[in-house]
Amino acid sequence: MEKYFGESTPKLGFGLMRLPKSRGKIDIEQVKTMVDMYMAAGLNYFDTAYVYDGGESERAAKEALVDRYPRESYTLATKLCAWMGAHDEKSAKQQFYTSLERTGAGYFDYYLLHALQAGNYKTYDKYHIWDFVKDQKEKGLIKHWGFSFHASPDILDEILTAHPDAEFVQLQINYSDWENGSVMARENYEMARKHGKSIVVMEPVKGGALANPPSEVQIIFRQADPNASFASWAIRYAASLDGIITVLSGMSNIEQMRDNISYMKNFSPLDSDEQLAIKKAQEAINGIKAIPCTACHYCTDGCPMRIPIPEIFAARNKQLIWGKLKEGKSDYDNAIAAGGAASDCIACGQCENACPQQLKVIDILNSCKKSFGF
Repeated sequence: MEKYFGESTPKLGFGLMRLPKSRGKIDIEQVKTMVDMYMAAGLNYFDTAYVYDGGESERAAKEALVDRYPRESYTLATKLCAWMGAHDEKSAKQQFYTSLERTGAGYFDYYLLHALQAGNYKTYDKYHIWDFVKDQKEKGLIKHWGFSFHASPDILDEILTAHPDAEFVQLQINYSDWENGSVMARENYEMARKHGKSIVVMEPVKGGALANPPSEVQIIFRQADPNASFASWAIRYAASLDGIITVLSGMSNIEQMRDNISYMKNFSPLDSDEQLAIKKAQEAINGIKAIPCTACHYCTDGCPMRIPIPEIFAARNKQLIWGKLKEGKSDYDNAIAAGGAASDCIACGQCENACPQQLKVIDILNSCKKSFGF
């Protein structure tokens, strides 16, 4: 018998948010290969969302997974975003039916209210989405439901108190953000567990940043285990916590899939020496002032100036983390070649309302403008 809901679920989930692309489109043949590798390893949890890649992620799930494997052989999760891609209650609820059509899955094993934040979580009440997903569960179209969350523990407490029948919560958890004052990973994790909720982990590698961490962190991990990939430390850290259903990894190529399978096919929690290495890595990261952007691109969809905000922040981080001033400036020039520059920001605030990290995007863009010259 499971000690908590989802305990027996394989601890590596396949996040379909950052799928490989070729010529600007999802490389479906590579995705098929990755799905086959993942399933062959005995893993089976796939996570997508209505808004991912403008719906192409859900369509890719159909072509690479649903059309090729028996329905009972895998677990499929997707999400309804009432504050993005919806204009009213009717269009918000329509996302569910559109997701069913796109994926062809027949039902969803896990269904989530997407990216609840301080500025949007009441929209789900306004549009009666909580009752809507419960109705779909009664109809057998949803097996389990919950929500993904990007806000403070007091709001999480409020939501879970109001909706105690939510079966799980999806949280951003990684060793870098564990004590981050804006992400509040530890506090949110503890609040979810206080309410007895199981957790799906998102952003364990922080948008890929922890797959190539600062040099100080790389030295710590190489000394602890020279054969382990940097991503493995991040994913195993999250998977070692109590109450975890699975840890989502947004794998973008076959090599990432191969690496993740190598240590998660037969997952073993971090031992005491490995936990000590993580603690040292956390201390090293806390001394580095970088922009904590995960490149989710929620900020760019509605930007009136078409500013490639995550790419600009990545260019600046190359300077802040690695001290590569010329390379960072070159990356910045390439990033804005087809879009707006940091100086083009009109401070409309759309980006800050959408940002799951609650970043002060306008201020950071202004800082980037000063650093890059325009």
